[in-house]
Amino acid sequence: MAVTNQPRAAAGYGTAAGTGTVAALILVGVCGSPWYVAWAEANTDPSSAGGWFLRLLAWPAWRLTAVEPGQGVLATDLRAILLVVFAVVFLYLLPTSQVARVQGSLNQFFSGWAAYVLAGAVGTLLAALLTSGGTLLADFQTTQTGAAYGFFAGWVVGLASLGGRA
Repeated sequence: MAVTNQPRAAAGYGTAAGTGTVAALILVGVCGSPWYVAWAEANTDPSSAGGWFLRLLAWPAWRLTAVEPGQGVLATDLRAILLVVFAVVFLYLLPTSQVARVQGSLNQFFSGWAAYVLAGAVGTLLAALLTSGGTLLADFQTTQTGAAYGFFAGWVVGLASLGGRA
């Protein structure tokens, strides 16, 4: 008789990709909100590690109104929108059948974290290419910031993905 991993019934748990998606939406929705951004800029010290991290969480800032009169809200918020869209895509694409089969594995944590790092980099690059009139070097430097944001904030998405079912 072969020893195999039998899938467990996880009635009260969501999928790893689904819970990671909710975490990404909360991160961008709450920490990117105009209220949090204003609070982080006014009440944190950028020269301390905690202040730097709290300001980094505000990086995918979105707005309720356009920054420039000729620019729509969609163009202003494209970076935040693409971050969430790519997070969803990568959260569903990255976990292999082996990762998704083992509930609560550390693989799910790293898969969710990696998905958010990739979403930060790819979403930022695409938004920079579509909206900036600058050089390609400036777009790459902006992408570097998106990847750093994904790296430092992605552990939250990784924790949310931990323990989900396939």
